[in-house]
Amino acid sequence: MSDATPTPPRSADSTPPASDRVRLRRKPERGHHEREAIDAIIDDALVGIVSFVQDGQPFGVPTNVWREGDRLYWHGSAGSRMLREASGRRVCVTVYHLDGLVLARSATNHSVNYRSVMVLGTARLLTGVAEIEHALEGLIESIVPGRWAQLRPMTEKERNETGVMYVDLGEASAKVRGEASHDDPGDETWPVWAGLIPMSLVRGEPEPDDFVKPGTPSPGLRLK
Repeated sequence: MSDATPTPPRSADSTPPASDRVRLRRKPERGHHEREAIDAIIDDALVGIVSFVQDGQPFGVPTNVWREGDRLYWHGSAGSRMLREASGRRVCVTVYHLDGLVLARSATNHSVNYRSVMVLGTARLLTGVAEIEHALEGLIESIVPGRWAQLRPMTEKERNETGVMYVDLGEASAKVRGEASHDDPGDETWPVWAGLIPMSLVRGEPEPDDFVKPGTPSPGLRLK
């Protein structure tokens, strides 16, 4: 997460969608298909939803996500349903940031400000020891920069129990709302508060465990 207040794009970009499947149909003026906007939203995210279908039943699994180059990664237990069933299959991965509550003077005109990305593609499972460790380093560094080098090295057992998957970012779209409240003509005189309530994800005060030596600095998260 960036410490700066997120600044959504002002209008839809001129980049065409990678496919008709990621073309925005509802409120297309809020759509963005340029990689710069997509990458920025993903890089500000800690959690995404990996969705897939198994035996006709849809599943959506919340998990940590992170990006490196043209790939969006996630990880899990090597024996989990998500890693066993999604490998080699079409998936939909979404990330979402709630940036504000928009309170209007009618229930219908209430809304939220948000930044979101939807990625479609085929889930791929990493198999090489080196690439798995490199990807997991990317996960740790995306949350706590500089921490990987401080940690105890992974054991072979830990590597075997951990799976890492990715999907290419070639078929993705972003959707952003960053507007103030909007009332129907005449509603502005209705005697109730209306406006924007900003929302953000912030870090709390670090709570060390019983084995942290006095004076040990707390981690510097990407969160504010």
